[in-house]
Amino acid sequence: MTLDTPILAGPTMPPARGPASHLVVMVHGYGADGQDLIGLADHWRQMLPTVAFSAPNAPARVPGAPGYQWFAISRIDPHEMQMGVEQAGPVLDAFVDAELARLGLPPERLALVGFSQGTMLSLHVGLRRKVRPAAIVGFSGLLAGSVPPSANDGADIPPILLTHGDSDSVIPPQAMFLAASQLGLAGAAVQWHLAPGMGHGIDPEGLTMAGIFLGQAFAGRLRRLGQTRCVYKVS
Repeated sequence: MTLDTPILAGPTMPPARGPASHLVVMVHGYGADGQDLIGLADHWRQMLPTVAFSAPNAPARVPGAPGYQWFAISRIDPHEMQMGVEQAGPVLDAFVDAELARLGLPPERLALVGFSQGTMLSLHVGLRRKVRPAAIVGFSGLLAGSVPPSANDGADIPPILLTHGDSDSVIPPQAMFLAASQLGLAGAAVQWHLAPGMGHGIDPEGLTMAGIFLGQAFAGRLRRLGQTRCVYKVS
């Protein structure tokens, strides 16, 4: 799979005011496209007025369907997911570099936000970039493979927020706890939110928390090491 800019080009949203101070790249899930996530920016623009948003389309169509895929999925299998993110990672990484260059931003002014398959890819790429992003947000996903040894290099590991629905039948909520545990053991500061009654999607509380989390990360107010905690009391 190689980078194809016309295929990857998806919707973008400029800052609400002024030039871009930061970039949020939103990585959609299997069978979707950038339009599925760019609407989240409307919920965050007021609290992140100088942030630009980009929601690329994955480079491959889902066979027989209108949506896109970052990599093919036949089943939720750890080995298959790891192979997929390793294949697709350089594609997203190159797109991120191009978007940062387009906006004239340094690499530390980036956050990755993923949903489902996009969460797998955001975690994979974000933990491996030479200059780590300011934050990673993962909705309804999982950690594909292990945390790379290079992520255990001190304060450069990004703060991470994971959210999941407790009624998710596509990717079970246990995947969030497993990811949080693995990332925490590697030294990451992880926050998590379990949404009661939510399936494979994004709940309003998680959406609001993600916006606050991104703002705090961009302002340098989040701990980057040694903290794993729930940020919302489930009922």
